[in-house]
This record gives sequence, structure tokens and C-alpha cells, in this order.
Amino acid sequence: MNDRKPERRGLGRGLSALMADTYLTSPEAGSEPRRAESHVPIEFIEPNPDQPRRTFEPEKLEELAASIREKGVIQPLIVRNHPHKEGHYEIVAGERRWRAAQIAQLHELPVIIRDLSDTEVLEVAIIENIQRADLNPLEEALSYRQLMERFGHTQEKLAEALSKSRSHIANQLRLLNLPTEVQDYLRDGKLTAGHARAMITSADPIKLAHDAVSKGLSVREVERLAQKPREPAARPAQSRTKDADTVALENDLSAAFGLRVSIMPKTAQSGQVVISYADLEELDRICQALSVS
Repeated sequence: MNDRKPERRGLGRGLSALMADTYLTSPEAGSEPRRAESHVPIEFIEPNPDQPRRTFEPEKLEELAASIREKGVIQPLIVRNHPHKEGHYEIVAGERRWRAAQIAQLHELPVIIRDLSDTEVLEVAIIENIQRADLNPLEEALSYRQLMERFGHTQEKLAEALSKSRSHIANQLRLLNLPTEVQDYLRDGKLTAGHARAMITSADPIKLAHDAVSKGLSVREVERLAQKPREPAARPAQSRTKDADTVALENDLSAAFGLRVSIMPKTAQSGQVVISYADLEELDRICQALSVS
């Protein structure tokens, strides 16, 4: 088994070229679909086992299959030669269309064949998922973190390349600092991203999330409750409510590390910075980040 980590590189021409391929699957309104390089029997096409998206809603696949029956597959799949099966292909982008085409009982699919490495395949798959509007906030946040951790991309470069604001990417990344119970509410659609972001600085985000769901609280109500002073701590100097600048700095550090970061002032000039981790993998990520010169 090869444990070598993917090469970390800047966005530069690499990601730009990959995104050009990704955009083939989602053309701007009024643009002409890209012509396929060839048509391949559907049984010779296989999904990418490392595809970041794991959930494909049956209802939406049925809708897409109905559209394919009527109009065919308008946008070709992006594939590469299968790394282990001669004459077969592995999907780089377009697994939803492949699944829907099977439901529609198509015998072959239009494809564009690209020569991509394993690392580039994963990168394109992540980018394609981000470009889709149906990602839930947690899936989007996890995609950003993958691009940053595995390929060394910064928030600023991602914002530029994906036509999103840096604050949007930072805010989505902060959702990953919430407890699992809160993330489950968000994943299930019981909370919005606005609700969840408001809970990041709460003293008890799990209780606040439960109250928000059970009582149907608005985002503004959650924001107000989240700003309530924390319970008095054993050390009086740490029980003071943090100012807005400290909270903002906590959020920026949390987004940078992809982990929960707490700043605990002791005096006006001193204090502690605490980085919390849930497992050894997260601890290793902290060590790697701190060791970068």
C-alpha cells in the first residue's frame, strides 16, 4: 500500500486546467455543450471508488433519468482509462449522469477521456461537487477542507478559483468545529447554516441546537441566545465575556486549523490559546500545521 501523501502544490495552472474540465459538466446558460470525444458502452464505465459524494437521492436520480430519456445525456462524462482494467474507464466527473443513465436503460454514454493522476481525479471530483448547488453545508465544508489539506490550497485561492467570497469559505469551514450532534441536525436539514454558525461561540451549542429545533427558533433568536454570558468559571479572569475581536480571531484560527480554537484571556496582555482535537488524526494535523516553517 502506498502511503505517500499527494503532492502539495499551488493552484496555478494545475487547478485552472482541472476546473476547465469540471466546467464542461456545468456550462453557463446559453453556452454550447462540449462535444464528446467518443461514446462508450455503459458497462465499460465504472465509478471512482474515492468519489467524495456518497449520497445520491433516489428521487433526484429518477428526475434526471426522466430528462435523459427525453433529451439524452447532453453533457458528456469526464473519464480516464481504468488503472486496472484494460478497455474500461473510470469516472472522473459525472457519476450522477452515469447512475441516471442506467435507470433510463441507455446502452452507451458520451465521454471525454482525460489523462489524470489519482490525485487529480480526486481534486476534480471535489471541485465538481462544490460547483453543484445541492451539496449540504457540511458536504461543502468538508470539500473545502479536503482541497486545503490534501492539495495545499488556501482560502484566498479557493475563493478566487471557485468564484466565492473568502468569508463564505471561512464560514462554511467553521461549521466543522461544531459538535457531532449539531452537525447531524445540520446534515438532516433541521438547522440551516445560519443557525449553525450562530452556535459556534455558544457555551452549550448542543442544548442550543436542541432548543432551536424543538422550538423552531429563528437565526436571530439563536444568535441572541448564543451571546449570553458563559457560566462562571473556576478562575474569575476567564469568566469574562469575550469581545467581538477575540471571537472573530477564534473563528479565523478555527477555520485555518479546521478545529475548534479557544482564546482564553487572563489579563489585558496575556492568556492562553487552546486547540481542541477529537482523535489522533486531528492531533497529527495540528502538529503538521505548527511545523510549517
